[in-house]
Amino acid sequence: MTLLIIGIIVMIGIHLVPAFPDVRERLIGQLGQNGYRLLFSVVSTLGLVLLIWGFARAPVIQVWVPPDWTRYVAMVLMLPVFVLLIAAYVPGQIKAKVKNPFLDAISTWALAHLIANGDLASIILFGSFLVYSVFDRIALKRRPATGLVTVAETGQGRNDVIAVVGGLLLYVAFLVWLHPLLIGTSPLP
Repeated sequence: MTLLIIGIIVMIGIHLVPAFPDVRERLIGQLGQNGYRLLFSVVSTLGLVLLIWGFARAPVIQVWVPPDWTRYVAMVLMLPVFVLLIAAYVPGQIKAKVKNPFLDAISTWALAHLIANGDLASIILFGSFLVYSVFDRIALKRRPATGLVTVAETGQGRNDVIAVVGGLLLYVAFLVWLHPLLIGTSPLP
């Protein structure tokens, strides 16, 4: 469980740096823009590896036993997650209307998994990411743009088609093949 917690702290910690502009600017001043981006990428990757490894090794301590129907609620909630993830990087009307599709994808992903999983490691992991996404959503409204994420102009309608079709294909791939392969459990009954 320790590796999981360290991974979460590292991963979320580095992603909180932009919420504190003074810290971010000081790091950019010391490392330069490219050095800061490299540090951000390396630390993010380290955090991701630690939290995945920690989650896989965490003991299963059941806090509550979710009813069987929560699996279906999670599967329905996960449907827009993949569309939002693609829409975050393929500008269209979805991105223009949602504003922060990536954060919405994270919060929906976390909520879906909190509903369907009652073990302590899942509660810690998904609860942390839900809190982070809500905090960052609020913080985004109060801070100037960092320039790390480029704001592209709204694309044509085909970008929304790409986001929806690509998101649905990715959803099916994850549901049927990737979740069992990467996570070790199937969301399907």
